[in-house]
Formats: sequence, C-alpha cells, structure tokens
Amino acid sequence: MLTLDLTNAPQWCDLIPGVRVRLRPLTTALMVSARGDPAVADLPEGAATEEAALAMAKALARRAILEWEGIGDADGNPIEPSPEAIDALLDLWPAFEAFQTHYVARALLLDAEKNASSPLPTGPTAGATATARPAQDPVLTVPHD
Repeated sequence: MLTLDLTNAPQWCDLIPGVRVRLRPLTTALMVSARGDPAVADLPEGAATEEAALAMAKALARRAILEWEGIGDADGNPIEPSPEAIDALLDLWPAFEAFQTHYVARALLLDAEKNASSPLPTGPTAGATATARPAQDPVLTVPHD
C-alpha cells in the first residue's frame, strides 16, 4: 500500500557521521525543477551516466537542502548551505552516496512501484479473454453404400 505524507514537512537525514541535512520532500515539482537546472539541461548528448547522476544529485540537493549540521569552513566555523557548499559536500563520495541512497533512491523506488502490474482477480484465468472461436458441434454423417 502506498502511504502518503500529506504534511510535506521537511525531514532530517543523516548523511555521514556528524553530518545531517534537513531536506524538502522530493516532490514532482522539485524533480522537474532539478531536471531544468542548467548543469543538467546543458549536459552534452551522450554524457556519461556518472556525470549525469552527479549533476542531477547536485541540482536536487541545491533545491532540497534547507539547513544542515556538522559542516564548517576550513577554520571549523559552521557555515550555512549555499550552492557552492552543497556542491562541495556532494563531491565527497560518502555524502553523495548517502544522499543518493537515503533521498533520491527512496523516491525512485516509489516510482518503480507504480510500474508493477495490478493483481489479477482470483483464479489463473480470471480476467482473460478468449482468443479462439468456439468449436461447433460436429455433424454426424452416415456413409452410403
């Protein structure tokens, strides 16, 4: 069963030890907006899958991350999320992988669920339509001598 969270409230997500981000829900509007991001839209035709995945993840993260904890500048001072800082965070493999797994993949799994076939009514042939014409009664013939 699909469970809808109608509150659409942002939620915290632990990315790597000591780092967590508060994310907007991954909605259709957010996904469409990210696909229109120049970094995604301007990818050359035939770009590597990995390059496209990174560009899309960064575009989503720039739109989804509202705040974070555990991220600072070179001197250890906490910094606010900015497009540049978000991109730098996702350049770290563990952060990228966690973002993909905990945020993006959950939405993709939900999207994959809708592609499944609906269950059939009971019985192996319920709902099936006949493709052969009905057989006619045989006509008995008596041979003549």
